[in-house]
Order: sequence, then structure tokens, then C-alpha cells
Amino acid sequence: MSSAAGLPSIEAIVIGASAGGVEALLNILGPLRAGFVLPIIVVLHLPDERCSQLAEVFARRVSLPVLEARDKTRVEAGTLYFAGPGYHLSVEQDRSFSLSLEPRVHHSRPAIDYLFESAADAYGAALAAVLLTGANRDGARGLAQVKLRGGLTIVQDPNEAQVATMPQAALAIHQPDYILPIRGIGRLLVELEQIAC
Repeated sequence: MSSAAGLPSIEAIVIGASAGGVEALLNILGPLRAGFVLPIIVVLHLPDERCSQLAEVFARRVSLPVLEARDKTRVEAGTLYFAGPGYHLSVEQDRSFSLSLEPRVHHSRPAIDYLFESAADAYGAALAAVLLTGANRDGARGLAQVKLRGGLTIVQDPNEAQVATMPQAALAIHQPDYILPIRGIGRLLVELEQIAC
């Protein structure tokens, strides 16, 4: 897609990933320039007992400020947020974060569905949601909800995903706006941000 003409004006990006997700995320987020204006909120499934070093790992590799999302803090522009281990992460109507200990979804807490569905409610058509590589069905329902609320939906091409289960689960219930390889997703996020500026 050469022109950004058909793209909506986006105010936030949510990304969900599981198995193979760290590498996929680094490939998408690594090239983003300093000063990228949109907030990016990520749920990446990790084993519970792992104290999450995600923010530290990504802070060294990306130009955006990187934070672990904290309860009651507001979503700030141009910041990369990671859901911490053991809590579901939601975005409230006032665009602040909320952490909860609701039951696991698809054996996961944080669950991608939680983030996607709550962000869809908070941002409506101004949300872009990206679902990447992963070994379970988490995120499929949340992605469909984003679409229902008028948001933009992007799924990693299952043929390129390290583990295709998650993208395939999403495609089974929903036709996303884009099915792209990692490099294409990175380019699309840049285009979305340029419209937002």
C-alpha cells in the first residue's frame, strides 16, 4: 500500500503476542523513530514465574520511552507500555490503565482479549490492534471486538509467524483489515503515526 489516503486517524496501538513474540516485537518496534507520537500498549504472554524484564530489554532496543503499565496511570502519547506479569491489563474510558486479577483467559493473565476489548471500548474507531505469533487462541475475540467498534485490525501473516496458531485463530473468526508480514506491520504503524501527527 503506497499511499496513506485510506487510513483512519489512530490515537493508540495495541499489540498482542505469545510464543515467538519478543523477536517479532523487536522487529516491529526497533525501527520506530524517536518521537513516534502514538502510545503502543503490549500484552506478551510470559511464564508467570518470570519476573518481567520486558521493559528493560525493550528500553535498550527501541527509541520510545518504555514502561510497565501501572494501575490508574494515564496512557501517554509516544510511550511503549508492557502489561506486567500476573495481572490483566485494561484501558478505562478515561484512558487510564486498570490492573485486575480476574480469572485467566486462555490460560493467560495478562490476556490479550482483555486489553483489546477494553481498548476497543475506550478508543473505538481510533484504535489499531495488531495480533502476532502465538501458540493459543487469545486475542482472536478481542480483535473481532476492535473491528466491531470500528477500529483497524492487523494480523501477522500466519505463514511467516514463528507459531501460527494465534493468527490462524483470529482469521478463523474475523477478516482483518490487513494480513501482513512483520516488516509490513512496522511500515503500516509508521504510516498510521504520520497521519496522527
